[in-house]
Amino acid sequence: MSEQIEQFHRDGFLAIPDFFAAEDSANLLKRAKELVQEFDLKDHPRTKFSTSRDDHVGDDYFLNSGDKIRYFFETDALDKDGNLVVEKAVSINKIGHALHELEPVYREFSTRKKLKEISHALGYKQPRVLQSMVIFKNPKIGGEVPPHQDSTFLYTDPPSAIGFWFALEDCTPENGCMYFAPGSHKKYPTLKRMVRNGTGGTKFIDLVDNPDPEEEYVCVPTKAGTLVLIHGQVLHKSGHNRSGKSRNIYTFHMIEGESPYAPDNWLLPTPEMPFMDLNAVASEV
Repeated sequence: MSEQIEQFHRDGFLAIPDFFAAEDSANLLKRAKELVQEFDLKDHPRTKFSTSRDDHVGDDYFLNSGDKIRYFFETDALDKDGNLVVEKAVSINKIGHALHELEPVYREFSTRKKLKEISHALGYKQPRVLQSMVIFKNPKIGGEVPPHQDSTFLYTDPPSAIGFWFALEDCTPENGCMYFAPGSHKKYPTLKRMVRNGTGGTKFIDLVDNPDPEEEYVCVPTKAGTLVLIHGQVLHKSGHNRSGKSRNIYTFHMIEGESPYAPDNWLLPTPEMPFMDLNAVASEV
């Protein structure tokens, strides 16, 4: 594991094949599909999700989702009047953001002992899990994710965000696998932040003069069962899914509890649901 940790610190990401079993993938996917089928469209505000600077999410449905399970549509799944143009089953971009707390299948998976052990190997003293998502890239309409840093959305001082990204299906260049700019976490600070706007919604704040640097990206295909660790400062992206195969993943993000968490971050803890203390809840399995 020491060589892998060294590789993570060098590159800013690390893919660990065969980290979890096919049975886990099947269970997590099954529950995700059940959740999509079960949620009621009637009162849904038809919120779409995008990480773009010009088309990001800022409504109350999104901002108050940190202690709930909510559903966000693909941009291409709705027409200009908010009507579905595809089947509901393949319309969702992601489910978030408290699966790790509220859904038993995801809570059990997210609190396994070996995940706590990885957090300690990475130097985290007080690992806090603060958001979780199933991210869908459905066939033909799975959206592009432009280059970004996770610390843009989950800012601490000093930066401490890290993503645990679990491939539930094979991820390929054709269906929208991940691309990384190796070592970019060492070249750049947090380039920009998405914060709560005082007048409602969210906005981006540039923290450097050139918030969108040109970098060379490497393609990182992953088989189902792979865990990818993602440094909060590393630049990464993924492409459209124009293929006929889905690319569905589960992910959660963690921060260091000793690092002050910015109070204007879009995601905020609530008295009813403070950020999960992985040290306290991790199982012995």
